[in-house]
Amino acid sequence: MKHTITLLLLLLVNLSILSGQQKTTQLDKVADRFAAASLQNFKELLSIPNDAHYPKDIEKNVKWCEAQFGERGFRTERLSTPTVPLLLAERRSKGAEKTVLIYLQIDGQPVDKTRWFQKSPWTPTLKAQDEDGEWKAIPWEKLEGEIDPDWRIFARSASDAKGPVAMFLAALDAAKEQKIQPNYNIKIIMDFEEELGSPHLPPAVEQYREKLSSDMLIIFDGPRHISNEPTLTFGARGIATVTLTVHGPRVPQHSGHYGNYAPNPAVRLAQLIASMKDDDGRVTIPGFYDGIELDEATKAILAQVPDDEKEIQAAVGIAETDKVGSNYQEAIQYPSLNVRGMASAWIGGKVRTIVPATATAEIDIRLVPEVDPDRLIRLVADHIKSKGYLLIDREPTEEERLTHGRIAFMRSKISYQAFRTPFDAEVGLWLDRAMHSAFGKTPIKIRNSGGSIPISPFVTTLGIPAVTVPTVNRDNNQHSPNENVRLGNYFEGVRLFLAILGERL
Repeated sequence: MKHTITLLLLLLVNLSILSGQQKTTQLDKVADRFAAASLQNFKELLSIPNDAHYPKDIEKNVKWCEAQFGERGFRTERLSTPTVPLLLAERRSKGAEKTVLIYLQIDGQPVDKTRWFQKSPWTPTLKAQDEDGEWKAIPWEKLEGEIDPDWRIFARSASDAKGPVAMFLAALDAAKEQKIQPNYNIKIIMDFEEELGSPHLPPAVEQYREKLSSDMLIIFDGPRHISNEPTLTFGARGIATVTLTVHGPRVPQHSGHYGNYAPNPAVRLAQLIASMKDDDGRVTIPGFYDGIELDEATKAILAQVPDDEKEIQAAVGIAETDKVGSNYQEAIQYPSLNVRGMASAWIGGKVRTIVPATATAEIDIRLVPEVDPDRLIRLVADHIKSKGYLLIDREPTEEERLTHGRIAFMRSKISYQAFRTPFDAEVGLWLDRAMHSAFGKTPIKIRNSGGSIPISPFVTTLGIPAVTVPTVNRDNNQHSPNENVRLGNYFEGVRLFLAILGERL
């Protein structure tokens, strides 16, 4: 009798598991159906130019988002800033005790149309890879038949970050059909100036803190781990920027007449930047890495990420790495000092035989929670002064030119601070369950990403934890020409967002 009862219990357990598997499969099919149906909507969104330098284009994006979320039962409200608004969309659930705030980015990086291999960055183009590894355009109508998950849609913001917006809208439609009702209220904040560094976001979060009040924040942005496995990211580095200009002669001078006589600011700028780092890429400015301690427990957390260092190097196209940390995950736990651009005089077909008047470097400093950004900027300024420079924040006067041998202009800006959320925070455990529902596996959990997103104002002002839910393929040419999203990632993103909508808090 006992043996019979045991067999019956095992049978019931197996039937329960099978039922759960069938339910998951059914929801996968539903998500895929709505993902496919949403691609035309996605195409429409990608066709709207979204460079935040052009407010009239941004207004078109704001109106599109108002219409889309309004159709899905959200009440929308524009939150005014000195430039373009933020857009808040809110939908309440009956009996909900908690509120989830979702961050979506709508704007994109500027474009150089000449470097895009298609008509326009805002003409979404479906492409497949040929035998030689080249991406070739295929008819959009192919999406009406069987879809190859390795096909890609090329357009500005396909991955960063209109892709997640379209995925989420498709998931909302799927949830409605399946009568999946979240047991939490949803607030969505849409940022239209993220690629400008979200300059007006911190004061806006303070001004509208009551409207934005919530229990947790999730960010639908960023690429998955390089393995393209389901990923959760629990933090991000912040960012500060520095413009550094070294002055030379008042105007460019003939290099024959004044070479060997008038100091060349391009050479001096190169020497100054080189003095900030050693041959292994480590910042040499005293105190720059103070406060960063990777203990054994932290290293164990970092080691859980299944990185293949050789694969990462091959993907980037480098044979060796800087020696800040012993691997990729360790490297991004430290603040960085990066030269993101340099300019002096003319090159190429416009080259001239002159000693330049100025040389400029644009620098970004990636921040981690352990550092004070004001202090890091001050350390950079002190280092420049230690090299004999008069450091100013304007054009030099004639008196300064004639009394100081070395003059440099420096301007700095702190865009936003870093943030980090513990793995065992409620939001992390909830998203982990949703990941299991969507993919049947534990996601890769990353302590913090190397990139920056403007989330710290929400974390610090609203006092809520934040976790990023990345969905897109890492090789998406984010910020570069020929940005794209892999359709397999798009479909899995809809599956995941549907699972999040159905996961109980």
